Amino acid sequence: MKLFLSAYVSYCYALMRIVIGFLFLWHGVQKLFGFPSGMPAGVPAFIIYVAGPIELLGGFLVMIGLLTHWAAFITCGQMAFAYWIGHGTKALLPIQNNGELAVLYCFVFLFIAAQGGGVWSIDGREKHKFAGH
Repeated sequence: MKLFLSAYVSYCYALMRIVIGFLFLWHGVQKLFGFPSGMPAGVPAFIIYVAGPIELLGGFLVMIGLLTHWAAFITCGQMAFAYWIGHGTKALLPIQNNGELAVLYCFVFLFIAAQGGGVWSIDGREKHKFAGH
């Protein structure tokens, strides 16, 4: 018996990868360009000038599926660092220290780093061509 949606696993994964990359790149846009809203006053420069480019470029690469393993691995590491430096020092649990988003991004990027680009990615364009093309 086939499980519900099991025939669409690769496409669901691709949608998750694309959406996660798209959402993440906007964190970089916000840090680097102040759009759609600027960063709060007093944010350390390394957050803007180190985290911003990683988020923008890493999110874009994950979204389009180019160098996906490496881009996701680096963004996973950045989110682990962000959690322990920015949130984990305030309280242990993510629900207490507002670090849930960093934890979610960290583990989703870890999964993407292990899986790679898959279908609908530049990395997988040769492996996953549509039938008839």
